[in-house]
Amino acid sequence: MAITLEAGDRAPTFSLKDQDGRAHRLDEYRGRTVVLYFYPKDDTPGCTAEACSFRDEHSALGRAGAVVLGVSTDDAESHRAFRAKHRLPFPLLVDEGARVATRYGAWGEKTLYGRKSVGMTRSTFAIGPDGRLLKVWKRAKAADHGVAVLRALWELDAGGS
Repeated sequence: MAITLEAGDRAPTFSLKDQDGRAHRLDEYRGRTVVLYFYPKDDTPGCTAEACSFRDEHSALGRAGAVVLGVSTDDAESHRAFRAKHRLPFPLLVDEGARVATRYGAWGEKTLYGRKSVGMTRSTFAIGPDGRLLKVWKRAKAADHGVAVLRALWELDAGGS
């Protein structure tokens, strides 16, 4: 049975290492808004467009009080290269075995070009300072997703005024 998280639910806790081996725990971001976005694969067209959208809105998201964390099952070396190539100013977390993605409902069956497979779905979770989900994008659009998330945070007043 697929996990379906909704706004208002408590965000599942996690501890994942980034591209440099530094551990990131949801608890360490208590009091801040976390934009946790799951993406299928480093340096592919859609994932690059999405990451660059978050890169381009990174300063504005920071002013809104948000921390951006990207998550995929790619390894640290792949994340380091992807992050450097596209000058991404936020950590990319390694979710080996898709443990965290599964807990968030971002891993499962998907259909692409009529073929069913199991993998990462492009989804984003805005987690409020209290650890509850503010907004969930279950099938995020890659292009301009950073703008959509920023707009939603301001509408929710997650970053304060």
